[in-house]
Amino acid sequence: MKNMSEKNQTTENVPRRILPVIVFAQFTGTSLWFAGNAVLPELTELLQLSDAAVGHITSAVQLGFIGGTLLFAYISLADRFSPSAVFMICAIAGSAANILAIFSTGYLTLLLTRLFTGFFLAGIYPVGMKIASDWHKEGLGKALGYLVGALVLGTALPHLIRDLSGDLPWKFILISTSVIATFGGVLLYLLVPDGPFSSKSGIFKPGTIPRLFKDRNFRASAFGYFGHMWELYTFWAFVPVILMIYQSIHGELIGSVSLLSFIIIGIGSVGCAVGGHISIRRSSKFVTKVSLYVSGLFCLMIPFLFHLNEVLFLSLLIIWGIFVVSDSPQFSTMVARSSDRDYVATGLTIVNSIGFATTILSLQLLNILWVMFQSPFVFLALLPGPLFGLVAVHRYRIGKVEK
Repeated sequence: MKNMSEKNQTTENVPRRILPVIVFAQFTGTSLWFAGNAVLPELTELLQLSDAAVGHITSAVQLGFIGGTLLFAYISLADRFSPSAVFMICAIAGSAANILAIFSTGYLTLLLTRLFTGFFLAGIYPVGMKIASDWHKEGLGKALGYLVGALVLGTALPHLIRDLSGDLPWKFILISTSVIATFGGVLLYLLVPDGPFSSKSGIFKPGTIPRLFKDRNFRASAFGYFGHMWELYTFWAFVPVILMIYQSIHGELIGSVSLLSFIIIGIGSVGCAVGGHISIRRSSKFVTKVSLYVSGLFCLMIPFLFHLNEVLFLSLLIIWGIFVVSDSPQFSTMVARSSDRDYVATGLTIVNSIGFATTILSLQLLNILWVMFQSPFVFLALLPGPLFGLVAVHRYRIGKVEK
């Protein structure tokens, strides 16, 4: 399947199946991410978990992802071997870890299954971006817009499955996400060979990562991404909590918490896709700045949103859901463009790793503040992320490739 003649292709004559298959595989693979959160009420009752479980379970996935990305980046895994094969193997292994949560006998075993799920996600999300960059030299921002949009929908999918599953056992959510993740990984391996812009000349060099960070644009895009990540996953993890707070104050919502969580998180895929198209006309830097300004404004306003009527409250959360992630693919584009061509996967992976490390800090901080105060004002802790990201992205210099 890995036809070397395709190395001679340009971006303009990329086979039509390539991007849709990558996007679909990313969508199915990342459905593993919040599968544990979607069944948290049942797990809480079954294992007698505390109020802090939402933060700990999400952090376990993030910690596993960090460990996986650090290892994969250190050994330059997807720069030395076929990224499609790496993606498939990690999709299968991550699916297995996800299903093992069904057999958890206590809090520790549950956290371990989520930890290993996160570890193998390191071979799905950043490697999927590597595969896209191997096939798209021009228009990478648009391609990654669709790709991260798929990640957003995949992240939200377990909430939708929960809403649609009705009276089916909660285990069905974990089993179904594992089945579709495995299918997506195998499909990508069978239909997407190594791209024309891929390079296998990257050899294992421990000094690669420090050398990447010496580049001004790499640093600016990386640190901008870190600020963005401080807000993103903590917001996603606490969307059901935000909805339940509003519900406790005002009564029943127009839809279930699971369905509304899917909409608020999943709508970010639209922001990613639209932002990708805008990046072609303006620049990736422009999209990141606008996204950070808007999401930062919502971080500042959130304590006051709970006093609004239901329609306005939900509408504003949906708008926040659009802008909170619309900059993510553009940061990845900027990282890929400022990385050494032989170490694009390493650059993307290490930036992802550090970015997800910041999510653990913000998750645990908000978790502690929420358990202590249970006040809407604790969500102000999200604000430093967009502010830091804006300072960093202003240092990025737009080169010819973005004009």
